[in-house]
Amino acid sequence: MVDPSRAFSGLVDILIEDGVIAVVDHPGCLGRVADAHEIDATGLLVVPGLIDMHVHLREPGFEYKETIRTGTAAAAAGGFATVACMANTDPPNDNLAVTQYILDQARVAGGAEVFPIGAVSVGLRGQQMAEIGEMQRAGIVAVSDDGHPVANSILMRRALEYCKMFDIPVIAHEEDPHLAEGGMMNEGATAARLGLRGIPAAAEEVMIARDVALAELTRGRLHIAHVSTARSVELIREARARGIAVTAEATPHHVWLTEEAVGDYDTDAKVNPPLRTRADVAALKAGLADGTIEVIASDHAPHHQDAKDIQFEAAAMGVIGLETTLPLVLRLVREQQLSLIDGIARLTTGPARILGISRGTLGAGAMANVTVIDPDSRWTVDASTFRSKGRNTPFKGWEMIGRAVLTMVGGRIVYEDRREREREHATLEVSGATLGGPK
Repeated sequence: MVDPSRAFSGLVDILIEDGVIAVVDHPGCLGRVADAHEIDATGLLVVPGLIDMHVHLREPGFEYKETIRTGTAAAAAGGFATVACMANTDPPNDNLAVTQYILDQARVAGGAEVFPIGAVSVGLRGQQMAEIGEMQRAGIVAVSDDGHPVANSILMRRALEYCKMFDIPVIAHEEDPHLAEGGMMNEGATAARLGLRGIPAAAEEVMIARDVALAELTRGRLHIAHVSTARSVELIREARARGIAVTAEATPHHVWLTEEAVGDYDTDAKVNPPLRTRADVAALKAGLADGTIEVIASDHAPHHQDAKDIQFEAAAMGVIGLETTLPLVLRLVREQQLSLIDGIARLTTGPARILGISRGTLGAGAMANVTVIDPDSRWTVDASTFRSKGRNTPFKGWEMIGRAVLTMVGGRIVYEDRREREREHATLEVSGATLGGPK
């Protein structure tokens, strides 16, 4: 078991009763439990149910891209017991009725559990604040106009102030709309070679600087989505050192890919914010390592094939990630960019703390959200096998090591991979030194 919430790693037996973790003890201490269903996890990692705090489930309104059923099935297959979904649906999640609809559909779907994120502004138009209070009472855990920056500084200030009352974060899509207007990839040599209009790093950085100043002014909670530049990491690190309530996330595609992935107009590498430079990638990895960036989130953004299989200028921005995030985090571990316990923390305790949800722990009495991982399973990314409707992944053909083999929500198995596990061992070692915690 690897449980970052208690800085613990070691061999254990776990007893789950009525959807709750009842006992965690040394192997053999539980003895035989009458009528229990036993799951043999020998040689596997058992971790708190993974949490992805940034996904786009597309429903209501864009069911041809994804539904809550297919999105939560993809999440469960990727090891995620919990997801938080963004508000840019149609209609947007800017009122109680849409929030309730999402929650109802998630219960029917029966996959990963869903926590909705409400809109900052009515219609995501950045003009008038949405009904945040009624959405919070219905069940939202944060607000965001993700996909659209909140360009109006007064609105952003008011949102930070208002959300303090409910102790929820404002999740910011940091992009100056004027600097980014018309851009399709990172501004630089690759964009120049391809003849594409670029988005400068400053488009993200100036908005982060503004929102850090507003967070300091209001003492509100600011969470910065999909950080992509080295200077952004510096701004966040400096703000946190000054005690400002700023948190941040990075995506696997920004951590592992650069602008060069666009290659010869590969639309699966067209994403917002754009893929940046090698120096930016190195800075993101450093930010994850030192805790400046507390969360790894997929920014799962499925699109219909017709929106990607067209000329680059007209293609939609976004990639899918629910079914590839975990192995890409394990790759950071294998390359010693993160310890295993820190890698799992970026997918569990980090997002749980920011969203204020009682998840991300395997302590006795906790809801039995559990992910079982085979760290040695070798597989090749084939988007046609994904449970998501989306096929827009820039990791097609990548060789991966490690995947979820079982995902449990409230003691109920929502995903199980029954294929025979490959025993070609990777270099990921389950040892006290590697895990960074007591055995």
